[in-house]
Amino acid sequence: MEIPGYVWLLTVVGILALLAFDFFVHVRKAHEPTLKEAAKWSAIYVGIAILFGVGLLMFGGQTLGTEYFAGYITEKALSVDNLFVFLIIIASFRVPRADQQKVLLFGIVFALIARTGFIFIGAAAINSFAWLFYLFGGFLIFTAIKLLRPESEGDDADNVIIRLAKRLFHTTERYDGDRFFTLENGKKVLTPMLLVMVAIGGTDLLFALDSVPAIFGLTQNTYIVFTATAFSLMGLRQLFFLIDGLLDRLIFLSYGLATILAFIGVKLVLHALHENNLPFLNGGQHIPVFEISTELSLIVIIGVLAITVLASLFSPAGKANTVISDARIQAKKFVEHDFDNDTAARDKTYNRMLAREAAIKTLPTKYSAKAAEDDELIELLGKAHELRGQNAK
Repeated sequence: MEIPGYVWLLTVVGILALLAFDFFVHVRKAHEPTLKEAAKWSAIYVGIAILFGVGLLMFGGQTLGTEYFAGYITEKALSVDNLFVFLIIIASFRVPRADQQKVLLFGIVFALIARTGFIFIGAAAINSFAWLFYLFGGFLIFTAIKLLRPESEGDDADNVIIRLAKRLFHTTERYDGDRFFTLENGKKVLTPMLLVMVAIGGTDLLFALDSVPAIFGLTQNTYIVFTATAFSLMGLRQLFFLIDGLLDRLIFLSYGLATILAFIGVKLVLHALHENNLPFLNGGQHIPVFEISTELSLIVIIGVLAITVLASLFSPAGKANTVISDARIQAKKFVEHDFDNDTAARDKTYNRMLAREAAIKTLPTKYSAKAAEDDELIELLGKAHELRGQNAK
């Protein structure tokens, strides 16, 4: 279905208006969003995305609506996975909590620009070279396998660009609000704020390589690809603050995403065989194979994500990880949070940390041993107890 130009124009203007609203209302003035604020605006952005999909169903038909929801859910799931890396980068650079919103909004805007570029390049390439479906499908299957391989946890922020910038330019470890440059000893130097945005931007480009082929496996309608991608990125900043500290509880997320990417990869290869024009395959003729419908894709994607979340939260490993994760969250909150002389809130946090610390000791040996080997957790608990002792004096 051909989308009229005025619909494209209104859609782009609407998305830009949402981004501008997010900046001027929430991000321009540096502050740490509350859980209530993050939850409210996350729900609003998801609601807008759902209303847009309902509108497509009503005015564009079932095919467009189903393709949009399948693409939106897939891209949203991949975006949640992206938050893991954002979390590592922001923690590595020790970005002040109040300034994290600007870093995240920059990441969202840059991701939208990068993915839009890839979308139009991909659409033009697919229209000219149908064999690219083979390439996209193989790449997604390769990415799925890569997700299942255990990787050592390193400092993802210390990439080549950052190391090069530190070597070529004067840099400082000190933040000066949200400024990119500051004066230090009379010299103009780069602040970590600029470096963290470079790191986030580079990561966005890598994410686009996975996300764009994935959604092209569900629809080749450029308008649906663009809108599903854009709306999946809307509200990602609020989602970060809403589930910050809860991400590591989704211990099976990589398996779920690998399954979804592999499924879409197989769907793309089957579609490529059905549309085959490679002369060395079946004489360049189409190959009659089973094609996976968009409706079936939507059911599989939702089913896999539901199983992934439930298994992460309610399996023995998931429950143990929840206890360990909450102990870390409470210890970090007690050490780093400014309670503004709110003794009751401080005591509540400390007591919850103590309860989680005691619960860790009751976990099966393999899980309690894992917690004992977690250097970050042990250090945070130690600092919390030390700080509590100082406050008691």
